[in-house]
Amino acid sequence: MKPVWIVDDDQSIRWVLEKALTRENIPHKSFSNPNDVLDALEKEAPQVLISDIRMPRGNGLDLLQNVKESHPMLPVIIMTAYSDLDSAVSSFQGGAFEYLTKPFDIDKAVELIRRAMEQSERNQSGNKEMNGWRQDSTEIIGQAPAMQEVFRAIGRLAQSHSTVLITGESGTGKELVAQALHKHSPRAKGPLIAFSTAAVPKDLLESELFGHERGAFPGALTLRRGRFEQADGGTLFLDEIGDIPFDLQTRLLRALTDGHFYRVGGQDPIKANVRIIASTHQNLEARVAAGAFREDLLHRLNVIRLRMPALRERAEDIPVLARHFMLSCAKSLGVEVKKLSDDVLKEISVMPFPGNVRQLENLCHWLTVMTPSNVI
Repeated sequence: MKPVWIVDDDQSIRWVLEKALTRENIPHKSFSNPNDVLDALEKEAPQVLISDIRMPRGNGLDLLQNVKESHPMLPVIIMTAYSDLDSAVSSFQGGAFEYLTKPFDIDKAVELIRRAMEQSERNQSGNKEMNGWRQDSTEIIGQAPAMQEVFRAIGRLAQSHSTVLITGESGTGKELVAQALHKHSPRAKGPLIAFSTAAVPKDLLESELFGHERGAFPGALTLRRGRFEQADGGTLFLDEIGDIPFDLQTRLLRALTDGHFYRVGGQDPIKANVRIIASTHQNLEARVAAGAFREDLLHRLNVIRLRMPALRERAEDIPVLARHFMLSCAKSLGVEVKKLSDDVLKEISVMPFPGNVRQLENLCHWLTVMTPSNVI
């Protein structure tokens, strides 16, 4: 076990804490000023750092900032006089694990130190877990058997130009799989163009997908290259293909069959060398039976089918996903990373998450923004 470091210019405070930690068989090391701590940090790191906020030869807040830059996962407890709570709050916002007001009850201080030590151990194991399961595929994380099947499929398709249909509920990460398939394909140096049929008004779908000539319709003031042309030499990802209107399915089928298409208002055929990856949360066979989707288009898309599991089918991945999202949310917001306690991780691991991974990510974003404590 690494030692607990105590930083205080007051020898009596250091002595009291040293005695209490010795009684609890907790290794420790004491410093009288922040500069000595910074020098020592270049060689080793403690399990927990306890620092006074005001010292003649340095400032505890400055020390906290330096420590968080070099050792962001190290729990820091700031000690302060009761009359200086404003500084204590500032330190808490700056990333302190907790603050301890003087005079303090020594038993409560030891209890706080033990909590910080447990957090430090969780941080270390969490880092190992994150490093162990961070896949080379673009931010796809998972150790569940269902996800291992997805990783194996991506590996088998690494040198393929085949059309792939990715199925799965909304929020399962289908676009991430498309990105990974492109990244590991022979077309990786070409463009990856994503096109969501559900996000574009029906009247604009044909123009967005195939482009248009100047003057093709009112408002078409210039020639526009569609997504097929933009993806030439690379991959076109058709997200939520099940939402494409029936009348446009015929044009799409023709483009997939021989690689030729026409811009809206165009007379000359255009050929694009494009790999198609499509995704849907719908049952396309049921839509075919209902007459809403062309059977021949389904056969053209369904060369290789890859299913993304729902989050409830890979509940063992929830803790590592939650830690990942807490880290990424904090980074994107420019705030201190908040830690999820074991009790919280157990609780969310049994939640249903009908919105799947996207809902879990949104929950982590909410927790990062709304919870006042650094440990949840």
